[in-house]
Amino acid sequence: MTEESVTKLVMKLALPTVLSQMVTSIYNMADTFFVTSLGDSAVGAVSIVYALQSIIQAVGFGLAMGAGSLVSLKLGEKNNEGANRYLSSAFFSGFFFAILLMIACFIDLDGLLTLFGSTDTILPFAREYAFIILLGAPFMCTSFVLNNAMRAEGKATLSMIGITAGGVLNLILDPIFIFGANMGVAGAALATILSQGVSFFIMLVFYLSGKSIVKLSPKYLSRNLSDYVLVIKTGLPTVFRQGLSSLATTLLNVQVKVYGDAAIAAVGIANKVYMLLRSFVLGIGHGFQPVAGYNFGAKKHDRVRKAFWVATLVGTVISVASALLLLFYAEPVIRLFRPETEEVVRVGTRMLIYIGIALPFLGYSTYVNQLYQSLGFVKGATLLASMRQGIFFVPLIFILPMLFKLDGVLMTQPVADLLTFVVSVPFNIYFLKKHLPKQKTQKKSDIVL
Repeated sequence: MTEESVTKLVMKLALPTVLSQMVTSIYNMADTFFVTSLGDSAVGAVSIVYALQSIIQAVGFGLAMGAGSLVSLKLGEKNNEGANRYLSSAFFSGFFFAILLMIACFIDLDGLLTLFGSTDTILPFAREYAFIILLGAPFMCTSFVLNNAMRAEGKATLSMIGITAGGVLNLILDPIFIFGANMGVAGAALATILSQGVSFFIMLVFYLSGKSIVKLSPKYLSRNLSDYVLVIKTGLPTVFRQGLSSLATTLLNVQVKVYGDAAIAAVGIANKVYMLLRSFVLGIGHGFQPVAGYNFGAKKHDRVRKAFWVATLVGTVISVASALLLLFYAEPVIRLFRPETEEVVRVGTRMLIYIGIALPFLGYSTYVNQLYQSLGFVKGATLLASMRQGIFFVPLIFILPMLFKLDGVLMTQPVADLLTFVVSVPFNIYFLKKHLPKQKTQKKSDIVL
């Protein structure tokens, strides 16, 4: 972590995490793809339930990013005992919180789904899908913790194997359960939680086998409240980011449902495509974060700067390529999912074009946020994480539809992304000068581009 070429190190860790992020996106995309044959209401149900899944992910990702960042820092400080404590505490906390969340959602599931933007025609499908998804919440949350901890200790390839195995299984089980067993949307949900369960157990076996640097065991559970507070505090930007993702999805569905189930389905499909493309950017960032955290803990600040700029360059190239794909092939992409419904194609195509315009700026703003978070600067990271789908998105989702009607709804997220980029520039300039100044004795860059 502290000696290898920064470029090679970031890319070596990024490749598995890119694949892992892609597989995570494919979970929902596969469900959407196979469910399209059941009609617009069924597709809309998957989109509605995504807001609920984002809440589960907020808990899991928050604990995972908090634990992962702290594990990286402790390993950089050669404090393995501290790394063991943070991993174990985050893992068991995630399992406990997920069970509480599952019970809370079951109390009034129909009311919750209606709040998330479900129409009367979508609700029966959404109820079936959500009930089963909630049963898998404990495995989903704890899988995120294990996945991040594996990356933090440099085992990104093993992490990728666990996630990819679940993704492949999901693609196989979806048509079997949906069509073969005639389970409909419930089959899609069952395929998802079984696949996530397999990923969970693959990663758990690695830690139980004793081959990991960081150890997972109840005996390492912290009895100090401040350790749990620090995990939550460090992961708070991710909690905000994922929690606001749920809020943004809910507000988007509420605003678009006045245009009918076809519009909800179109927005859901376009968002799944966007998530898949964004997974490339996030994967690069998750490969860069352990390098930044580890070297910051080892006080090698020049390597932290280099890691940031390598990630930014690669992420921006990927973002530009993805944007060109959407701008030129938006309609064919939407037709892959729902070719027979022209309204879905029309609305989905317009949304992808808007997304494509803002996409080239996504990498930079994402990595500025992750830089703050991975080095433990929680306040700045939380503020940045709140912008895309909170500070900018929330007012825009009410203002733009009044000005541009349906198009206003479709362009809300891209406009929020552009504004987040604008704000990220001064944040980054300040951070690099204040916390990562160039060293006078710094050697020539070991980055090979």
